[in-house]
Amino acid sequence: MANFEEQATQTLFDNNHITGEQFEAIQAYRGLNLFSVHNELKFLLYLSILMFTSGIGILIYQNIDSIGHTAILGLLLLVTLICFYFCFKNHPGFKKEEVLFPNPLYDYLVLTAVILSCTFVGYLQFQYQTFGTHFGLATLVPTVISLFCAYYFDNKSVLSIGITGMAAYLGLSVDPKHVFENEMIDNTYLSYVGLAFGLTLLLWALYANKINLKKHFNLVYLTFSLHLVSIACIVNLFEDFWLLFGLVLGIATYYFYNLSYQIRSISLFLFTVLYGYISINILFVKILDSIHFEDLSSVLIFTTPFYFIGSIIGFIKLIKHFNKNTTDDSIR
Repeated sequence: MANFEEQATQTLFDNNHITGEQFEAIQAYRGLNLFSVHNELKFLLYLSILMFTSGIGILIYQNIDSIGHTAILGLLLLVTLICFYFCFKNHPGFKKEEVLFPNPLYDYLVLTAVILSCTFVGYLQFQYQTFGTHFGLATLVPTVISLFCAYYFDNKSVLSIGITGMAAYLGLSVDPKHVFENEMIDNTYLSYVGLAFGLTLLLWALYANKINLKKHFNLVYLTFSLHLVSIACIVNLFEDFWLLFGLVLGIATYYFYNLSYQIRSISLFLFTVLYGYISINILFVKILDSIHFEDLSSVLIFTTPFYFIGSIIGFIKLIKHFNKNTTDDSIR
């Protein structure tokens, strides 16, 4: 990393983008060997919020008989309202562009308030059936709260909670238990819902970018869209209309691949390549199966190790090519 920074600085100096004095000042600053603990502190803050909200849940579960439902709900509501009070008091207000809190600690206070809101609504429905048999409303209400807070307070973490809530409302379970049980694979209807929801998120990201509404949220929407569209299409590669879904996945892979270069997102690039690689292998196996795979079994057994080695080498070259292009563009 240090060598890369030195080369980038030297490139800027050689192209006359910085003066000799600026070049020497940069070199002197790097010679101090200072480092930032900003990311580490943010991680600890995020971890503390998760531990705090989890601790409240454990406290409620272990002492529910002695504390009482009304007292628990009242305490949850009180803490949530206090968090929201300080958030609204210290935020400049909603704007279409990015607006930050004067102090980044309030971002984590918003996250705490939203998680507590979800806990409050869920507990209210579980204990008193406030929404009756309309269990979807118990998911929809926290989702609406999360999306409102995400846009008003400009918080990407809360936006992720809101999108996850929408997915849950549509029947797409995102918890690890259902993922490992392959719920979407067992139910093709859910794969259609996931595909439609993923495309909707993509269209919303494009529309929001066009009207300049929180453009920095686009990567969150695009990431969710990529996962939903790709997984839904891969699931349907094993169904009767596999050719149609293969075509959709090919178009999506091509689109997200080019988009990852435009917005310089390494995460979007890696997942696009991964999903594309998985789909190509599935289609390759289906083609072999249609032309009597048994006749080529000996050849495939011999060539399979070379295929995987070549795949690894190709993957590494793709990453190097991505880093080179995005880095060169940023320097120029």
